[in-house]
Amino acid sequence: MGYARKVGWVTAGLVIGAGACYCIYRLTRGRKQNKEKMAEGGSGDVDDAGDCSGARYNDWSDDDDHSNESKSIVWYPPWARIGTEAGTRARARARARATRARRAVQKRASPNSDDTVLSPQELQKVLCLVEMSEKPYILEAALIALGNNAAYAFNRDIIRDLGGLPIVAKILNTRDPIVKEKALIVLNNLSVNAENQRRLKIYMNQVCDDTVTSRLNSSVQLAGLRLLTNMTVTNEYQHILANSISDFFRLFSAGNEETKLQVLKLLLNLAENPAMTRDLLRAQVPSSMGSLFNKKEYKEVILKLLIIFENINDNFKWEENEPAQNHFSEGSLFFFLKEFQVCADKVLGIESHHDFQVRVKVGKFVAKLTERMFPKSQE
Repeated sequence: MGYARKVGWVTAGLVIGAGACYCIYRLTRGRKQNKEKMAEGGSGDVDDAGDCSGARYNDWSDDDDHSNESKSIVWYPPWARIGTEAGTRARARARARATRARRAVQKRASPNSDDTVLSPQELQKVLCLVEMSEKPYILEAALIALGNNAAYAFNRDIIRDLGGLPIVAKILNTRDPIVKEKALIVLNNLSVNAENQRRLKIYMNQVCDDTVTSRLNSSVQLAGLRLLTNMTVTNEYQHILANSISDFFRLFSAGNEETKLQVLKLLLNLAENPAMTRDLLRAQVPSSMGSLFNKKEYKEVILKLLIIFENINDNFKWEENEPAQNHFSEGSLFFFLKEFQVCADKVLGIESHHDFQVRVKVGKFVAKLTERMFPKSQE
């Protein structure tokens, strides 16, 4: 009888040890797959113009069951030692809790599935996870769930009423770039709501500072630019970014194509508001701005930049504001546009561009620039 009991204990120990090895394997494999997925990037399907009806951010793959399973990492308490009866029970409870958390937080995103939409009670639990947890993998999963649900208009109100805005905004102070990016995506989805924008405006300066100081072309920087673009769709809060326009021009000059286009969307929102014209003209622009007008630059970048310049030119009443010209410093966008010969040479340099639309747009811009910069009364 005693021998059989010893054999049973040895067998149980081997089984539990094998299970522990498998958990360690899954943990290592899950972290590796997480890194690979984050390396691929992806900004989601949120519409930066402010209309994201039906849009959703989904960082989970519906085709890879093992990938989702590997993310369900089980963290055992220190007293759950292998080979003891109490430890076995503690480990079983930990696995059950992890399974419940995975099912509640890491729901797969499917446009045709009702399971994607969390109830207010479930949203409250996810917000509690965001508020109380300090583990990055839990925060990341919870923020992804919030981002998916914030893509629905009715959930934006619910998350706000549950006190979710300051809870998510607090995550912006984290040093983990992956978690910070997910928090920015949630706020971006939530900002497509007038009341949410009114409450999120107090975080715009922090988001702006984090965006311009983040690593160039990083996911955090792009997520911050998207949020600021959404917050400036209307004219109400654009003045908050007035002192950061020079930084946006710097990002535009130094960034890659994706960063350039995202900065241009933001600047285009500002340029369409006549009240922001002076702030735009006062902004310092890099000396390399003129070199952007060349054949090698992307067509979409050139066209959007010309539209911004045209809007500024149209909104600024040159005759009425002539006395104010002395208030603009050297190196500002005002002087960049005023120096017609230099600016025209840069622009005319791409009149031989292979794209017809670019050539037409350049011609119209030069004509408007000539007419408004040198009115007949000043000749």
